[in-house]
Amino acid sequence: MAFAEDKMRDRLLRLSTCMNAAQISHAIIGDHAVAAWVATIDQSAVRNTQDVDILIRRADFDSTRRALEAVGFIYRKVAAIDMFLDGPAARPRDAVHVVFAQELVRPAEPLPNPDVSESTDLGPFRVINLDALIRIKLTAFRDKDRTHLRDLIGVGLITGSTVATLPAALAARLQSLLDTPDG
Repeated sequence: MAFAEDKMRDRLLRLSTCMNAAQISHAIIGDHAVAAWVATIDQSAVRNTQDVDILIRRADFDSTRRALEAVGFIYRKVAAIDMFLDGPAARPRDAVHVVFAQELVRPAEPLPNPDVSESTDLGPFRVINLDALIRIKLTAFRDKDRTHLRDLIGVGLITGSTVATLPAALAARLQSLLDTPDG
C-alpha cells in the first residue's frame, strides 16, 4: 500500500513541478484536492486514490501536452476523457485526467467548472479553492462526489452556513447531504 501511495505522490509532484516550470495555469481538483483540504484539519481522515485530476484552460491544452509528454506522460483519449498515462504500461487509473476550466463536463450539469484562477498553493501543489471545489463536487454529484462532500462536512470544512453561499440548485443538493449525513 505504501508503494502505491509513493507512486501517486510522485505522479502528483512530477505533474505540479512540470506545470509550474512550463508556467501553465492549473489546479489540482478531484480526490487529491479533497484530500489536501481535509488534511488541513485532520490528516487521518484523508482518502487516497491513484489518478490525479487537473483543471486547465482549453487554450493551454497543447502546451500542457508538450510539457507532460516531455517528462514521460503519454497522451490518450479514453471514453471522451483527455488523460496522460504515467508511462507506457500505465492504465487510466494511473493517469492524469484533464478537466477544462469554465466548461461543463456533462451537458445536463447546472454549472460549468470554475476557472483555474480560483486556486491556491496548498503545500507542494496548486489546489482549487475550497468554495470552487464544493461547487464542482455538487455539480457532478456522483456517489464519489457525495462521499467527498461528506468528508469535507465531517472535518467541519462544510457547514450549514455554506448552503447560503451557493446557487439554488447546488444549495438544495448540499442541504440534502447535511440532512442525511450517513447517506
